Amino acid sequence: MIDQLTRSVQRLQAEARIPALTVALRRNDRPLWTMEVGESGTSRPLDSRTRLRIGSVTKTFTAVLVLQARDAGLVGLDDPIGTHLPIPKHGELTLRRLLSHTAGLQREPFGDVWDTLRVPGAEQFLADLERAEALYPQSRRFHYSNLAYALLGAVAAEKFGASWPSLVADRIAKPLGLESIGADVDARCAQGFLVDPYSDHARREPSTDFGVFGPAAQLWATAADMATWGAFLADPASVDPDGQVLTASTLREMRWPHTVRDDEQWVSGLGLGLMVYPRPQRVLHVGHNGAMPGFLAAVYGRAGGPDNPGGVGVAVLASSGTADDIFPFTHDLVDQALSADPPSIAPWRPGEPAPEAYRSVLGRWWGEGYEHVFRWSDGRLTARGADDPAGTPPSVFEPVERDVLRTVSGREVGELLRLHRDDEGVVTRMHWATYRFTRVQETFDGQL
Repeated sequence: MIDQLTRSVQRLQAEARIPALTVALRRNDRPLWTMEVGESGTSRPLDSRTRLRIGSVTKTFTAVLVLQARDAGLVGLDDPIGTHLPIPKHGELTLRRLLSHTAGLQREPFGDVWDTLRVPGAEQFLADLERAEALYPQSRRFHYSNLAYALLGAVAAEKFGASWPSLVADRIAKPLGLESIGADVDARCAQGFLVDPYSDHARREPSTDFGVFGPAAQLWATAADMATWGAFLADPASVDPDGQVLTASTLREMRWPHTVRDDEQWVSGLGLGLMVYPRPQRVLHVGHNGAMPGFLAAVYGRAGGPDNPGGVGVAVLASSGTADDIFPFTHDLVDQALSADPPSIAPWRPGEPAPEAYRSVLGRWWGEGYEHVFRWSDGRLTARGADDPAGTPPSVFEPVERDVLRTVSGREVGELLRLHRDDEGVVTRMHWATYRFTRVQETFDGQL
């Protein structure tokens, strides 16, 4: 399997003409795999400790900081940003809409920062909002905005009382052991290039510091640390089991799609700062792409799927500003790795019997004209449509009181299941999300 991955990376570097390419793949059941091809463009050889710029993957760190502030009770996602920052315009835009790129705010700050490569100071940045446009009403559509993430970084800094770079270091990188991640440039950083389309010449791109706009795209990192970050975004229990950085439930909230990125081709969407790519067999790739002068990056984790060993993360970092072949390659590399070297299949083992209170629930029930199967599995009551496709996750219930349970995942999540018993204590009828469930199929007015 390693030989196949090696050749795939070598082919990508050669065909996309990337001066320096670093790749890392993480999974719970195998050692971390890393590979580098090319040259760093500096006096230091390219190796697994070389840091490359990750561009807009930075936004995932800023989003996590904002959700940390929410979980700490410092902000609400539906708060207007003007309640947290003294801004002259656009104060009505909510944190949720800014996070999901659905606030309608223009893409870049006022002026031509990508032409001049000069950015204003913090005070001028906020003052310049007077001249920035809201292109669409909130919630109308997806419109990517670096300006939005600069504002979100300012909110995090204000609420936690520290600079954005120090927040990334102290609240994210250090707890997760990601020592390479930071906004600074050091001797381990590779040089970025613009590769000429009609020759083999690669021109050096300037190393830019975007200051107040750093929360949108400033960070540098190794591929190994970014593969761990991808795994954290998709499967936090494998990387941060104690929830030091963020709880698993909050990360699930972040990856719930708020919008598609293209209204005609629904191949990816945006949650709260996270790009989400649906894949076959109920697999979701969670992460972000990145681009800065001379660099491209793709960092994703894998959630779900039948052959997922857990803790799967991948990072592909390139020192070329035009090698966009890395974006589909990143997703395909994970598919290739897991299909060529699938995880072991855990053996089934007998479990404890269902509690007496739920034994008469088990088996087949009819609701809304469809048949469902209720089972006791892994210590919890579950339900699945009798004709559901293979791989469809069941609904899972947790007791609220003896004859009332809450759906905690799957179909009708959040809704109540109420049990009705006869004089002998046998469950003869149920209501799930208020729909009647019976042992035989009935019409809505109770006719057989």
